[in-house]
Amino acid sequence: MSTTSHQSPGMNPGGVGGRSVWRRFAQTVKGFNVLTGYLSGITIVVTSVVVCYGVVMRYFLSSPIDWGLELSIFLLIIATFMSAGYTQLQRGHVAIEVLDHLLSPRANKWRYLIGDALSLVFCAVLTWNSWEFFHDAFADGRVSNSTWGPRLWIPYIFMAIGMTSLSLQLLVQIVDALVGWKGHKHVTGPEWKE
Repeated sequence: MSTTSHQSPGMNPGGVGGRSVWRRFAQTVKGFNVLTGYLSGITIVVTSVVVCYGVVMRYFLSSPIDWGLELSIFLLIIATFMSAGYTQLQRGHVAIEVLDHLLSPRANKWRYLIGDALSLVFCAVLTWNSWEFFHDAFADGRVSNSTWGPRLWIPYIFMAIGMTSLSLQLLVQIVDALVGWKGHKHVTGPEWKE
């Protein structure tokens, strides 16, 4: 006589036998944020090359480029917003670390949970506005006022995607914290120090 579990895989957040929908979603968010975090680092290197190229062209070859500064700004916007989810995954945003040592582990868990929840509300509003900026710029065909005149929907879509990934990362960490308190293992992001 064998014993089988009647619990469906979708209801087993820390499941060994079957991966839940939530686990797959959380791992997808984590994977996306890790990928965009590393791509943001490459984007910063590309930005440095563009700036150096602009300096060489202007001061050594007397042939300034009109697109270098604006491209650098666009690339830095992309790097900043697309790395936000990865930074949250690593809990790398500004924090008051002295409280870690002053508060009990339980109080720190509540502090992180409340901070994540408030951050999620703020980021959700910013995400909504970013998608509206993108939609308006795309629908109206807005371009910058420079001589290069790139389309403004380009940085706006990266702002929207970056804020969406940050909001999703916060949501995953909140759910993981709540599930983790019930005895299941944390699988996304660093765990709180006990």
